[in-house]
This record gives sequence, structure tokens and C-alpha cells, in this order.
Amino acid sequence: MRALQKPGSSSDPGAAVGQGRGRRRAHAGGHRPKVTLKELVGSGDRIILGTLPAAVVGVILNVAYPSFFEVGGPSDALREFSLVVLIPGVTIWLWSAVLILRKVPRGELITVGPFAIVKHPLYTSVALLVLPWVGFLANTWLGALIGIVLYVVSRRVAPEEEARLAETFGHAWAEYCDAVKLPWL
Repeated sequence: MRALQKPGSSSDPGAAVGQGRGRRRAHAGGHRPKVTLKELVGSGDRIILGTLPAAVVGVILNVAYPSFFEVGGPSDALREFSLVVLIPGVTIWLWSAVLILRKVPRGELITVGPFAIVKHPLYTSVALLVLPWVGFLANTWLGALIGIVLYVVSRRVAPEEEARLAETFGHAWAEYCDAVKLPWL
């Protein structure tokens, strides 16, 4: 798949970029308008705010009752497995972040790389492939708990973000949804 241009983001200097109340107009001469932070982070702010209380309470409890959170070492097997999972997890997260930073400012729908596999690879990789395994390496299952909370919160806010993407990209979004390998993850 390739990155698709957002409808209305052609070289037409008056083409609208963005949607809803954040709609902006390109400047004369075809210059791209500045991208807002909200356009770059999508629902990330809501996901962090939804996850933060569990993280704060978890850290406080982990400090107060460390033996309750310990995973027993971690064992050599858990340490090795954690590293094996972390490598692709961090790679997917970084790859997704780079794609977002490169393509969102250009008004492109990202359909390549990790986005060809899951709709929200940035959230999914951090929640399932990074936080739990960093926690295990730090001898606590708190990372797994925070990862689960982050994943659940991201799935709860995903429909709103996906509705905005469908409105913005129309048919291209529908084609992407049909093509993504694991749309439910």
C-alpha cells in the first residue's frame, strides 16, 4: 500500500486541509499550513489522560508494597523473552512515530509499514510490546497492568478517531480498513 493524499490537499492553493473546527486553508502559492499538535497526536492525549490515574496509583502502590508487584527476579528466561519482545516493540513504535511525523503534516493517510498490519500501531506497540516487558525487566508486573489499561483506553477512544479519519479520507479510509491485516488489534 502507499500513503494516500487527503481529499482536498492537492496543489490547489485554496484547498481545505484538516476537518471539523480544526479546518485550515492552504496559503496562496500552495504552501502547506502548520500542522496542529492535535493533528499529530490524534487521540494520544485522551489515551494518556485515561491511563495516567492507573499509572500513578500503580507506581505509588509499587513503591509502598514492592514485594506484591515483584515477578521473582526476573528469571533468565523472562529477561531473555522480554528483550526479544522489546526489540520489535520499540522498533514498531519508533517506525510508527516517524511515519506520523512525516506524513500527517502532509495530509497523508498512512497505510504502509506497521499501519498496514494494525490501525493504531503506536498505541498497540507501547501497550502490548513495550510497557509489560520493560516492567518485567524492572522486576514488576506493573508494566503489564499499565499496558493493559493503555490498550483498553486506546480501544475505547479509537472509534471517535476512526470516524474523523473516515470523514477526512472518505473512500481511501474504507479501502485502508478493508486492507489492514489485524483491524481488531
